[in-house]
Amino acid sequence: MNNAAPASVHPHRTPETGEAPARRGGRLALLAAGLLTLIVLGSAVHLTQGTASLDAWDVLGFVFGVGTDGPAAVVVESRLPRLLAAILVGVALGVAGAVLQSVARNIMASPDTLAVDAGAHLAVVAVAAFGISLPLLGAAGIAFAGGLAAAVLVLGLSGTGGTGIVRLVLAGTAIALAMVAVTRVLLLLFAQETRGLFAWGAGSLGQNGLSGVTTLAPVVGVALLCLFAMSRRLDLVYLGDDHARALGVHVGRIRAAAILLAVMLAAAAVTVAGPIGFVGLAAPALARLLTNAVPGLHRHAALIPVSAALGVTLLLGADVLLRAMIGSQSALEIPTGVVTTILGAAFLMLLARNIRITSRPAEPPSAGARGGVGVVRYRVVLGTLIVATLGVLASAVLLGDTKLLLGDIGNWLAGQAGPIVSNVMDTRAPRVLAALLAGAALALAGSLIQSVARNPLAEPGIIGVSGGASLGAVTVITLVPGIGFWAQAGFAGLGAALATAIVFALAAKGGFASERLVLIGFGVQAATQALVTLLIALSDPWNETKALTWLGGSTYGRSFEHLVPMALVLLVMVPLLVRARGELDLLSVDDETPRVLGVNVPRTRLLMLAGAALLTGAAVAGIGVIAFVGLVAPHAARAIVGRRHARMLPVAALLGAVLVCLADTIGRTVIAPGQLPAGLTTAIIGAPYFVWLLYRSRKHAG
Repeated sequence: MNNAAPASVHPHRTPETGEAPARRGGRLALLAAGLLTLIVLGSAVHLTQGTASLDAWDVLGFVFGVGTDGPAAVVVESRLPRLLAAILVGVALGVAGAVLQSVARNIMASPDTLAVDAGAHLAVVAVAAFGISLPLLGAAGIAFAGGLAAAVLVLGLSGTGGTGIVRLVLAGTAIALAMVAVTRVLLLLFAQETRGLFAWGAGSLGQNGLSGVTTLAPVVGVALLCLFAMSRRLDLVYLGDDHARALGVHVGRIRAAAILLAVMLAAAAVTVAGPIGFVGLAAPALARLLTNAVPGLHRHAALIPVSAALGVTLLLGADVLLRAMIGSQSALEIPTGVVTTILGAAFLMLLARNIRITSRPAEPPSAGARGGVGVVRYRVVLGTLIVATLGVLASAVLLGDTKLLLGDIGNWLAGQAGPIVSNVMDTRAPRVLAALLAGAALALAGSLIQSVARNPLAEPGIIGVSGGASLGAVTVITLVPGIGFWAQAGFAGLGAALATAIVFALAAKGGFASERLVLIGFGVQAATQALVTLLIALSDPWNETKALTWLGGSTYGRSFEHLVPMALVLLVMVPLLVRARGELDLLSVDDETPRVLGVNVPRTRLLMLAGAALLTGAAVAGIGVIAFVGLVAPHAARAIVGRRHARMLPVAALLGAVLVCLADTIGRTVIAPGQLPAGLTTAIIGAPYFVWLLYRSRKHAG
């Protein structure tokens, strides 16, 4: 464990400014006064926003006890609970993020990146799905248990040494994706029992009276008092374990207590308003960035209240901005968490672009893989995979809500099948082929991205390429109802290309560090998913149904027309990859080796990234967003046949095809005639494998 404060976060040391203590304290007081002024002004504006015609004078009249009962009722029953919820949640998330960053010694730690929000949401939905009704404090306790389990798992995988920034984000992202997938499965299977929890899961400040705020405010208050009492010991723990132990601090107990209190705060926030994205990351990170300019802010006695005030300012500002831009009536349909996620993702990308990367360079995707296998063994592996692919293909065609026999397939191929078999095959065959093609395309895209980024844990979903494709597709579906499939596919490809360009352009600063690429990609992915949610919320119900098919990664309703873009892109990319296999081997090692051997590194990298964007866009256009295939298939292929792309790429393509086809078959059969989207199934399957990869590679963490 690294016992020093991370270089990426300003250490808690008072800068030698030469200023008088009073002047240094004056800066802190000025910051506190400024934040308090912003909160007061924001609260005043917030109370004037709503669907009822209530202006600032009416609100002032209510405050001073002058006015009619009508305005008073609106403020008390509607606007005041929303305002108090924003203040309570902002305080809870800001402080929770500050404490988690301190105990992890990692500026990227937050309830979002530690999957606390996702774990709390899953726990609440799981209890509701099984018909258990709990009081508000009971629901908060369930959310606390789920959030704590997620945080412990993520911190166990990433460590608390302060240098595992990328590992923490990757572990949190993977675990959060798996938990979100399980949550959505429960929402689908128990739609009646979990009614209303889907919208709540996006993060909304809307309240039914003051009961939620008044019930959980004491919980937040007790947690804050405990953290204030621990503030001096948190200062010492943040500076380093050895330093803290030398001064008599029991590091393990303080860290455990701080994590428990931080998760308690995050669980209270989730119970009141659902998962509100990125406030717990942005608020304390902004506070830490101000420590050099505001002496004294490095101490937790000041850092905690300033982070709380910044959390309130960000959340309140996002809610005011949302209702000012689109109107109070329209804002009722838009979760506030969508706005905070968009703003927070932009802040994360800016932070990642300028952060000092202190961890060791990421191992190339070939690291730890076999040096290669013999020709005979490779042919055996390839032949076995081809047979397995054909077997999965046959099983996928035969299984479903209607079971078929091999003879039925033969009759259908010969054009002699009856109407029942023909109807089933006309809908099932394109679904199966779509899953195969999409799996192969995503596996090849993941292989290219991992080679170019030289990061074995990168994949189209994690670095934002899939999110860009889904945003492009959903945008055109929402804005141009009834648009044809080819236009949808084109916009999906354009979205993937734009997301790829943004990620790699921003990551180019500082020598194209793969750690920076992953962090920026995470921000792009979060922003695109929030924008997709925003578009869906603003669209009419018909467009909402169409758009959600992209997000679930479902093959439902696919026809042979939907296969054409994937088939065309694969036909173009396969010969290109065969020709570039040697360049990919060199590019996955470093930049200097291919340059010395005459490879044009920028041109090759651009070409491979364009190919990955095309493959991802075609797959998303075909069946929607599928998680983890672009990570699991290439990694498994390298483990089986080695690092050479001439052998790894075809094996990865076959593994990806098998994985998606198998996931689609499971989704169509386990709850038939109901169906689970293939994307949720691959997330549930792929996340444990990803977690295992992170666990196995802990010794490589910098």
